[in-house]
Amino acid sequence: MAGDERVQADPGPTLTALNGVCEPGFGAVADALARNFSERGEIGAAVSVFSEGRKVVDLWAGHRDLTRTIAWQSDTLCIVYSVTKSMCALALHMLADRGLVDLDVPVAAYWPEFAVKGKERIRVRDSVSHHDGMCFVDSARPGDIFDPEAMLTALVDQEPPWPPATKGAYNSATFGYMVGEIVRRVDGRRVDTFLREEVADPLGAEFMIGVGVDDLPRLADIHPNDDNAMFNAGNTPGTSLSRAWRPMPDRYGVKDLNSLDMRTGYLPSFGGHGTARGLARIYAALAQGGTVGGVRLLSPEAVKRASAQQWEEEADGTLGRPFRMAMGFMLNKPGYTPMGRNPAAFGHLGSGGALAFADPDTGISFAALTNYQCEGVGVGERTESLVESLYA
Repeated sequence: MAGDERVQADPGPTLTALNGVCEPGFGAVADALARNFSERGEIGAAVSVFSEGRKVVDLWAGHRDLTRTIAWQSDTLCIVYSVTKSMCALALHMLADRGLVDLDVPVAAYWPEFAVKGKERIRVRDSVSHHDGMCFVDSARPGDIFDPEAMLTALVDQEPPWPPATKGAYNSATFGYMVGEIVRRVDGRRVDTFLREEVADPLGAEFMIGVGVDDLPRLADIHPNDDNAMFNAGNTPGTSLSRAWRPMPDRYGVKDLNSLDMRTGYLPSFGGHGTARGLARIYAALAQGGTVGGVRLLSPEAVKRASAQQWEEEADGTLGRPFRMAMGFMLNKPGYTPMGRNPAAFGHLGSGGALAFADPDTGISFAALTNYQCEGVGVGERTESLVESLYA
């Protein structure tokens, strides 16, 4: 790309080199990535930024394997955790934009079996906004997260703990199955197939729910962080999150994230894999009113509808943490979901430190992935430093 600066940074203790491209004016992002390795213990990571649909930063560094002997490459795939949820939401909004889904009708209009046990009035809008009370699936068994039919059965069996649209609660394990089933009922394709055929392939963006056998050698191994608050809460009996994580494997952890089931399975709530470049390109469309590179995902009106705030709480019903929530997208919440200076920026975090967002005021899109789990309750200081450097 004309104007690119090839980056070769001085190796730190665990860093071999920064690789990729960084246009003039964005060097602070490269500096922040280098410091993550030299000062913050980063193991393997990638960051990508698009400005008005044009790639201006595409950097990667470190190691992708558990033994730290294989370098992270341009095409290394990494789990994106719950950024996957925003991709499922995007699929639903694309169908709504085509007039095939009405966001204001009950979910049961598309999924009749769902209309039992107090769920008759839950609207599609409520489900895609984490406002439906479907954060728990109490009849599920450990490991059911790998069985889509078991998850759908548990959702039908579940009685919401409160009326719809009265309390925001992050649907940690259930969101992708809820939204994905609406997509399947309307379109006929499962949401993983829809996203591949309607989003990833047309944009040339690497994102997938369920990695193919041929792509397995490109995957980054995830390294645990004992200070990851999300995994600690989910594995602590008696917490709301542990109840929400009932269908997860017992003592859900990094061994599961690195398992073949996680990598190849249909896990639409948090099991997507991709590159930072791929996520940033998809979000580049959202930062520009729905279109990038001549490929239209959404109309400008649909982007505004999808990114409009639906609720805000300082302690949601699942995690007890602060959220500003749009329809399937988190809104900028510094300290938890950091997206720069624009309160209208929207995107999604992942519990291991992944982050992708669009800033519609500047036309900027951003994505960062790491294979070393973040600390704390948000995306961690390494990802935060990359966002801060972008806006510095």
